[in-house]
Amino acid sequence: MKFSSPFSILFLSLLLFSSNLFAFADNDSLAYERQREKINNMLDQRSTKFGQYTESLNQRTGIFGLKTKKDMQKSIDILLNIILTDNAILKETKVLLDYKAFQQQKVVIQSKETDEKNISYMRTINKLQSQNEILQREIDELKKSKATATVYIIVLLTLIALSSAYMFRKFYSKKN
Repeated sequence: MKFSSPFSILFLSLLLFSSNLFAFADNDSLAYERQREKINNMLDQRSTKFGQYTESLNQRTGIFGLKTKKDMQKSIDILLNIILTDNAILKETKVLLDYKAFQQQKVVIQSKETDEKNISYMRTINKLQSQNEILQREIDELKKSKATATVYIIVLLTLIALSSAYMFRKFYSKKN
């Protein structure tokens, strides 16, 4: 396989560049998925805590089935725990959204870089093509000039041969 043409070089560089992009994309998507799993686990914990809160509302350990101060404090503690979990979920969701925005910005930057490289490659290819056309024209002109020089040499040799023949004939015709 011959790799000297600009198109094959362009293809190989794009292939290598895209394989690096996919490797980075795998790492990014893995981190994103881990963050999503973390948030989903926190949401599951919140759901469990909310179930505990609902249970604590129904608990009445006081005299005549009334709620005691301890029952209410337990409900308040569970609610406080739910609020703390909600705050942590919001914080981790913001991290996830920031990460997503970072990924999108990174894709835009990589896309611009790829476009710039492609434009640069196209310019290089166009420049090489125009240089190739100029060289081809010079080769054609040299071939034409070589052909013209060959014709001049043939004409000159023919003239020399004819003049030599004429002189030879004249010289021998005077001797006789």
